[in-house]
Amino acid sequence: MAADTPWRKKLIEVAIPLDAISQASVAEKRPFVRKHPRTVHRWLAPRPLSASRAVLFCSLIDDPGESGVPAKLLSRIDALPEPSPLPSEWDRMDLAEQRRQKLFQFIETMVQWKNRNDNSTISTARDLILAATGGNPPSVLDPFCGGGSIPLEAQRLGLEVQGSDLNPVAVLITKALVELPFKFAGMPPVNPDARAKLGKEARWEGASGLAEDVRWYGEWVRNQAWERVQHLYPEGPNGETIIAWIWARTVTCPNPACRSAMPLVSSFWLSKKKGREAWLAPVINQADKSTRFQVCHGTPPDAAAVAAGFKVAQATFRCSICSTVVKGDYIDRIANGAGLGVAPIAIVTDPGRRQGRRYYDVIGQYANLFEYDTTGDQDEPQLFDSIPTEPCRGTFGSNAQGRRYGFETFGDYFTDRQQISLGTFSAVISDARLLIKDHANQTLSGATKSQVDAYADAVSTYLALALSRLTDFCNALATWRPTNSDLRNLFSQQGIGMAWDFAELNPFADLLGLHTLTAKTGEVLSEFRADRAGIVSQQDATRLSSPPAPVMVCTDPPYSDNIVYTDIADFFYVWLRRTLRDAYPGELTTVLTPKAQELVVADYRFDGDKEAARQHFENGLATAFGIISRYSTAEIPTTVFYADKQDERESANDPVISTGWEKMLSALIASGFRITGTWPMRTEGSNRTVALGSNALATSVVLVCRPRPEDAPMADIGEFNRALATDLPKALRRFIGEHIAPVDLPQASIGPGMAVFSRYSAVVRPNGDHMTVREALELINEGVEQFFSEREGAFDGATQFCLRWFEQFGFEDGAFGDADTMARAKDISVAELQSDGLLTARRGRVQLLSFEHYD
Repeated sequence: MAADTPWRKKLIEVAIPLDAISQASVAEKRPFVRKHPRTVHRWLAPRPLSASRAVLFCSLIDDPGESGVPAKLLSRIDALPEPSPLPSEWDRMDLAEQRRQKLFQFIETMVQWKNRNDNSTISTARDLILAATGGNPPSVLDPFCGGGSIPLEAQRLGLEVQGSDLNPVAVLITKALVELPFKFAGMPPVNPDARAKLGKEARWEGASGLAEDVRWYGEWVRNQAWERVQHLYPEGPNGETIIAWIWARTVTCPNPACRSAMPLVSSFWLSKKKGREAWLAPVINQADKSTRFQVCHGTPPDAAAVAAGFKVAQATFRCSICSTVVKGDYIDRIANGAGLGVAPIAIVTDPGRRQGRRYYDVIGQYANLFEYDTTGDQDEPQLFDSIPTEPCRGTFGSNAQGRRYGFETFGDYFTDRQQISLGTFSAVISDARLLIKDHANQTLSGATKSQVDAYADAVSTYLALALSRLTDFCNALATWRPTNSDLRNLFSQQGIGMAWDFAELNPFADLLGLHTLTAKTGEVLSEFRADRAGIVSQQDATRLSSPPAPVMVCTDPPYSDNIVYTDIADFFYVWLRRTLRDAYPGELTTVLTPKAQELVVADYRFDGDKEAARQHFENGLATAFGIISRYSTAEIPTTVFYADKQDERESANDPVISTGWEKMLSALIASGFRITGTWPMRTEGSNRTVALGSNALATSVVLVCRPRPEDAPMADIGEFNRALATDLPKALRRFIGEHIAPVDLPQASIGPGMAVFSRYSAVVRPNGDHMTVREALELINEGVEQFFSEREGAFDGATQFCLRWFEQFGFEDGAFGDADTMARAKDISVAELQSDGLLTARRGRVQLLSFEHYD
C-alpha cells in the first residue's frame, strides 16, 4: 500500500494486459460478429463490451503487490493456471509479479468474444470479484449509459447495475439489455404456438421465454402489416422478391439550352463481386434530353468511368446531356424550392437458393416511385398521423452544420412508400401489445393486471426497437454497397449525410426486414444470463438523484463537440414515441429528445456563440463529475472512458494534448478527483467509415480516478517537478516491462504524471498562480521525452523511430496514424522515412523494410 493512500491499489492502477484488451475490442466490432447486443438497436460510439468488461474487472481486483490484499483473493489467484507459454523470466519474478501474470492470462481469456458467456470463465471472474470485495461487491452506476455496454458487462460480472441517461433512446436501449431481461427471466412465453408445442411446464432459462415471444410477435407484426400494404411491393421479374429499388435524385440542369432532369448518380456500380459484376450504362436520348439506365454484366470496359458515375467532386455533378457542371449550393437551392426529382436506376432481387443478387432494368410497373395523395380518400387515414412531421436539421456530419437539401421534417427522410410501411408497422405493434395482453391473461395463471401490462410493454419495447432499427436501413438516404451487394445504413457514420442515389429497402424481405431484426433480437435475448438486477432511468447527470449506497462508477461521458447525440437520436425517437408512448409516458413525453441539458459543444444552440457553448459543456461536465465524486466509494476507483480525437490537437506536433482531453482532465480534477491511471485502448478497426482509405487513429483512453482527500496539500512547482522526476521513470520502466506499445506510452504515462499533479490541491507557480492541467501535461510530456532520449542515447530521430516501431510491430504493418504520431514526436515525417528507404506507407498502413531491402 502506498504511504500516501488509505486504500489498496487495484489492478487497473498498476498494470493491465492492454494489448489483449485492445485486440479483443477491435475483433468484437467487426460487422460479422453474431448475437451482439448492438443488434437490438444502434447507438453511436458504443464502448466495446470487451473493454467494458476488462475495466470493470480490473477496477475491483486488488493488485497482488499491495499489502492487506484479502487472503481469499490471493488464494483464488494462486489457483489460476500459470501463463502458457511460461515466460523465460518466470523463476526470477517475485510472487506478486507471478500472480499478476496469472491474472493477465485470465483477463486475456475473459475478454474474448467467444468467452462472453462461457460458464467457467464468467464464474471464475465472479469468484475473484467476490473474493476481492469480501463477498459484498458494490453496485455499478453509469450516469451516461448510452448504448448500455457498461451496465450490461457489470451485470455479466454478477454486479447490480444502476444506469441512467438524459436521452430517452439510450434509456430504452439499456432497459432492453439489462432491465427487462432480468425482470422477466425464467418466464415462459405467452404466444400460443410455443405453449402448445412445448407445453406449459417447459423450463425457460434466462430470458429465453421472452426471446421466443419477441420472435413470434415480430413475425405476427410482419404478417399483419403485409396484409395491409402488400400492394405496394410487387414481385420482381420471374416472380422473384424485390429486396431494393435503386433511385437517383435529379435536378434541373441550369443550362438554358438544356434544362434536362440531371440524374445525380455517384457511381454506376451495382455489384463488384467476382464473377457477378453488374453495372449501369447510361442510355442518352438527345432528342428528348432524357437519360435511362441499362444493367450490364461482366467487366466494364472503363472501370474508372463506372466508379465515377456523373459525380465530379463532393456534391458536384456533370449533366448527362450537355456536360454542364453543377455544385451543391445550386442543388440545395433547387431542393429547398421546387424540389428534386427521382429517376429509376435498377431493381435488386433475391431469387433464393443462394443464387446471389440479380439486377434488372427498371421498366413498366417498377419505373415509378410510389407516391400517395394526402388530399384524396385513403383506406387508412390514421396512418398519416404516424408520419413524423417534427422539424429536422437536414443533412449534417456530427456537430457540423450542413445543407438542408429539402429535408424540413423527419418524414422527408423517407419515401412515401416507406412512410406508409413504417407507419403500418407502428400501428400493428400497438395491436400486438393488446394481443400479448390477451394471450398473457390466458396463459399466466395468477398474474395481476400490472404484471400482464408490464410484460406486454416489454415485448412491445423490443418490437418498437426493431422498427426503429429498421429505419436506419429503410430510408431515402441509405445506399447500395456494390462490394457487399447489400445496403449501407444511414448511420454508418456519425451524422445524416446526403445520398444522391439511394436504395429503397423492401422491409418485408429477408435481407433486413422487421421479422429478420426481431429474430436477431431474440438471439441476443436467448443468451441473457444474469442474477443481479439492472435499473435504468432517464436522468440529467447534472441533477443525478442519490443512489441508495456508495457505488462504483464506470461511465462513458459525452466528448465536447464530437457527436450531438440528441440530434441523431431524434431520427429514431420520432418513431419510438409514436409506437411506445402509452408504455413509457414519462420517458417519451417531449416532442423531440431533450436538448437544453445535453452536455455537448453545439454553438448553433447558442446563436453561434462558441464560447457560450463551450462554457455550457465544461460547467455541466464539472457539475456531473462533482456529483459522481460524492457518490463514489473511496475503496474502488471511478473509471471514465474518453474517446481520443486526433483532430482536436491544437498543434500537429503535440501527440498527447487535445482540447477535449485537457477539458476532461480539468473537469475531473476540479470536481475533487485524483487521477491515478490512464490507459489508451485501441477500440476501433480500420473498417470504420472515417478510417477507410485514410490515416486515422482511434483510441479510447480510460481515466482511473480516486476522490482527492479534502486536506490534500498544496505544492510549489519545484516540489511537483521533483515528485514527477521520481515517479514517472519508475512507471515508464514498468510499462516497458509490460510490453505496452511505444505509441501508447505517451498517453499511458499521463496516468502516473497526473497522479502526481492531482495529489495536490494545487500546484503554485512563483507568482502565486495555480498551474493549469495543460501546463502539467506539457511537463509530463517533457519528462517522457527525456526518459526515452536518455534510454536511446545518441541515436538520430529516424533510428529512434525504427527502434520504437520494431518493438511494437516488428516487420508487420501498422496503422499510418500510429506511425505519424510516433514520427512527429521525433521531429520527422513518415514521408521522410519512406524516402530514406526505411519503410513503406500505402493505403493507410506502414511497414518497416527488412534488412535485405536496405541499399
